[in-house]
Amino acid sequence: MSYCPLDLVENYLRRFVVYPSEHALVAHTLWIAHCHLIDEFDIGKIFLRRRSIRGGRGDGLIPDRLPSWGAGFTIPAARTILIRADAGDPFRILRHELAHLVLADAIQARVPLWFSEGYAVVAAGELSRLARLRLNLSVARGDIPGFFELDRALRGSEPAAEAAYALAGTAVALMARRHPDRSLTPLLGRLEAGEGFEAAVLATTGSPLGRFEVEWQRDVKRRYGLFGWVMAGGLWALAAVGVLAALWLRRRRDRPRRLALDQGWVIEPDDPAPPALDERGSAP
Repeated sequence: MSYCPLDLVENYLRRFVVYPSEHALVAHTLWIAHCHLIDEFDIGKIFLRRRSIRGGRGDGLIPDRLPSWGAGFTIPAARTILIRADAGDPFRILRHELAHLVLADAIQARVPLWFSEGYAVVAAGELSRLARLRLNLSVARGDIPGFFELDRALRGSEPAAEAAYALAGTAVALMARRHPDRSLTPLLGRLEAGEGFEAAVLATTGSPLGRFEVEWQRDVKRRYGLFGWVMAGGLWALAAVGVLAALWLRRRRDRPRRLALDQGWVIEPDDPAPPALDERGSAP
């Protein structure tokens, strides 16, 4: 599914309209998108909030169990999308949340969290997440979680979740590549028809879910291993950290010697300034 109309609205407004703030541009763009998308997706409301989207303040919209760093949240039953305006590119967040809404409307089967988030990453074209994955040293070392641990990481701390979102995206992208059509359409078609998730994965990838999990971990290690980490700049970053650490240790080691050199020095007062000369060139 393409979200080009949203990009066109944003680019048009940026080109021809001057707004007092970025939030004003975001609010206007989302209002236009809401007006044009409501018939297609039956969206009830799009909320734009500046702070945490967690509940607990009486709004009754979001459950308290959500992480405080969350940038967006979709409530399919209420046809509602919430977006934080201070959590990065709001247009990317909107695309991600629209993908959740489309997936919830399209399929009948229950899917795991990692597939839902991975589909949103792929559908929203969040290539920056995958690019940052190349600089993740834990992934480069081959510490790839299983699908169960991936679900937990998606609701964990912000650094762990950032890598988990990207890893979920790689799993869904591999599902598309494994089918001869190199597309998710056959898988989504089976899920839409009510087929179970594991059965649909087997039919479209040729592997049971457990074996596909192992194959995905092997694929991630091959694509995002130490070589890719070095080529993406990880080695230079590590070298820079090493140089800074060496400078700090050198200064710490030399500090007692510098303090000892400062002891016993007597600073003579400056020589008095020469007397000023009068107009005849003689001192008074």
